[in-house]
Formats: sequence, structure tokens, C-alpha cells
Amino acid sequence: MTRLSLPHGQLCVWTDIDPAHEADFNAWYDREHMQERVAIPGFTHARRFRATDGGPRRYLALYVTDTLDVFRGDAYRRAFTQQTAWSLANFARMTGTQRRVGELTIEAGDGEGAHLALFVLPPDRIDVPHLRARFAAALHEPGIHAARLFRTSPDLSAPIGAAAAASPAADALVLVEGSDAAATRRVAATLAGHDDVRTFDLLWRAAAPLPDTHRDAQAAAEPAAAGVALPA
Repeated sequence: MTRLSLPHGQLCVWTDIDPAHEADFNAWYDREHMQERVAIPGFTHARRFRATDGGPRRYLALYVTDTLDVFRGDAYRRAFTQQTAWSLANFARMTGTQRRVGELTIEAGDGEGAHLALFVLPPDRIDVPHLRARFAAALHEPGIHAARLFRTSPDLSAPIGAAAAASPAADALVLVEGSDAAATRRVAATLAGHDDVRTFDLLWRAAAPLPDTHRDAQAAAEPAAAGVALPA
């Protein structure tokens, strides 16, 4: 399945951390930061990954929004400029960070995978119709479940963290996901035409909280459901 409506927005934070601070970094991400971000109106979900290839940046976080305009809105601007003390401490410790904000121009496939392979696509190689056709073919490979083209918006991609990488150009990331790690890497390398592909495994996924109206309706239905006898 390919999304044909207005593209989702996405924030991609690719970073590393000194092992001396790694436990606190992971606790912050897992107990505060992810939950704060997915609670911002317009965010749909977020996922964290850990690298499996010994590359220079071991952690990747992907945050998906309804549209790119969420990152231009007041709610996100407030969250970005009003950070907690725990957040500020960890931002200062993050190294080599690449922060990209942009659009998911192509979302092909039926789901998400436990394994992710990605590569950077320079601006002069971004050919959307060609990539759409190649993604469709890649999805026929066993163990491959999704292929996405994420195009960077440089004006929204301010760097963060210590020794942060420079603001990215108008490049793109190609992200391939699957249930087979070797197949995921192989397909990404074939799409790239080279072997400079980074690989990751999924750590966890955080979904946006349910709207209050949905939560209230769900709570009201639970007592009635509790009294229904199910067949043996």
C-alpha cells in the first residue's frame, strides 16, 4: 500500500552518546522525551532504534506527524524552546547529531519492520517516480515490509547537541524495513547502488495518546463489556 494523500511529516534524530552517560540517556528517552513528543498535537507515533553496524551514531529516533506543518506550529515551537532540565542535560551530551525534519514523500508497504536499513540520498539523485517504481519492486522481496523516501527541509532542521553535525542540505534518506535483517540490508544496498548503508534494530514504539473523547468512550464501554460472557 502507498500513501497518496498529503505526506506525513517526520523528525529524524540520529546521534551518539558517551557510554558513561548512556544509561541516563536511554532512561530519559524512554521515560520522558518520547512521551512528551508524541503528546504534541499532530504527532502520530515515534520509534527508537539502535545501530547494529558499529557506525559512528548508535541511536536513531523517528517521529511522524500528520503533516510537515506540525513542525511550524506553535505547539511544537513551544516544546522545542521550553525543554526540561533532563532534556537539556542530554542534548548537551549527544554527539555528532544529525537532526532532519522533512516529508515522507513516498511511503510504500503495509507496515513496519523490526530491522531498518537506511542511506543518504544527495539532492541530485532524488527522482521520485523512479524511486516509487523501485520501492514497489523491492516490496516483493521476502522479508521486506516497507520502503520510505524522507526528504529533508533544511529550514526546519536546526542542529542540536554537542559537536552537532552541520545543518543538512536538501538531501533525503531512503529507509527500508523488514523482518529479515540480512534481506533489509541487501535491498537497501541495491537501491543505493553502494555499500554505505547503516542498519538498526527497533527498540520500541510510542503512540500518541488517545484523545479525551475516545478515552472517555472506551472507559464507558468497559463496564458493559465486563459483564458479557464469552463462549468457551
